[in-house]
Amino acid sequence: MTRDSSDNGSRKWLFLVGAIVSEVAATLALRAALDARPWFVLVVAGYVTAFAMLALVLREGMPIGVAYGIWGASGVAVTAVLAALLFGDPLTWLMGLGVVAVAGGVMTVELGAQRATAARERAEASASRPAAPEETTP
Repeated sequence: MTRDSSDNGSRKWLFLVGAIVSEVAATLALRAALDARPWFVLVVAGYVTAFAMLALVLREGMPIGVAYGIWGASGVAVTAVLAALLFGDPLTWLMGLGVVAVAGGVMTVELGAQRATAARERAEASASRPAAPEETTP
């Protein structure tokens, strides 16, 4: 059963953004922790928060394939850009192309999930309507 009222719809996206930000922060902190051990506190807190937020996204009714795809792809893209800016990690045009390809795949999964949800809702609505009485032929 999915809960997709407008209130739940915006809540699940806020939770997903929170999961992405937490995961990216934890991953960047992991890189920073190589030079300064205190960053490990943020690593643990960030990953715990990311998974807790992801669980809330699922509780709000977002399909796991969609949630995980968006979470993973966004995390990869944002982490790659920020790691290049913060740590001087390489970010080539080919890597950028890969990020775009992943984002396109995730958008395709999201569109497919929306269509599947709409089809299921139509089927449930038609199944819940009372059947028309059968006409008898004299």
